[in-house]
This record gives sequence, C-alpha cells and structure tokens, in this order.
Amino acid sequence: MTIRTITGSVEAGNGRFALVVSRWNSFVVEQLQQGAIETLRRHGVSDRDMTIIQVPGAFEIPLACRKAAASGDYHAIIALGAVIRGETAHFEYVAGPCVTGLRQVMSEYGLPVAFGVLTTDTLEQAVERCGGKGDNKGEEAALTALEMVSLLSQL
Repeated sequence: MTIRTITGSVEAGNGRFALVVSRWNSFVVEQLQQGAIETLRRHGVSDRDMTIIQVPGAFEIPLACRKAAASGDYHAIIALGAVIRGETAHFEYVAGPCVTGLRQVMSEYGLPVAFGVLTTDTLEQAVERCGGKGDNKGEEAALTALEMVSLLSQL
C-alpha cells in the first residue's frame, strides 16, 4: 500500500497575489515588501499579477485582507507589517488582533494568507528579520503563498 502525499511547489503557475502592506514602521516594512516582490518575480509571477494594497498600520491589515479575499481576484494574500514592542501595551493590542484577524480571513475564505507581519521586541530584531542578517520574512511569506497556491490547486 502506498500513501499518497500532496505537496506544493513554489512555481508561480497562474496565481494572482495581493500584498497587503502596512505603512507604519515603513523603514522595515518596505524591505519586507521588496523581498516579497523580488521572490514572486523570481518564481515567475508577473507584475500584472501582483497588487499592493497599502494600509496605515498592522491593525488595519486584516480588514484589507478580508476585502481582498472577498473580491475573488486573488489566489493568495501576503500580509506584511511590523509591530515593535514599546513601553506601552500597544504591542499586545495590535499584534494579537492582527494574527487573529488574518486567521479568520483564511478560514472564512479558504484562501492562503501568508503571515509576514513582524512581531519583535526591538528595532534591531525587526531590522534583522527584514534582510539585515540575510533573512527576509517578506521573502519567506511570498514563498509560503506560492507553495499554498500550488498545494490548494491539487486538493
């Protein structure tokens, strides 16, 4: 007896991608966006199959993702932002609801929402995760979106 295994690849196929990008902490998020765009291009996604949707901050990302998902225009959404812990409880009020909201969009619409929202304790950690030490979480989120589009097309 052979067990069937279904796995996705990171080839573009005919996917259309929405990148929902926070303008808050733009010095970090712009690097995440660039990493995601370059990765999508490198894997065969044309610019006409990418839409960048800018929102004020990470708190607003889930609502824009919900509207993008409801449009039916996209095969996957890539959420990009940065929430950096400060001296107030603001971090908890933004990071948690952002994660919860994105999970709800994914579940409600059956659409991949790749999580590229940094949640760090320090600015230095955020810089490291947007390419400062080689890793770019925007790139990783784009790869996740590509793989999930491929995987879901097989189910």
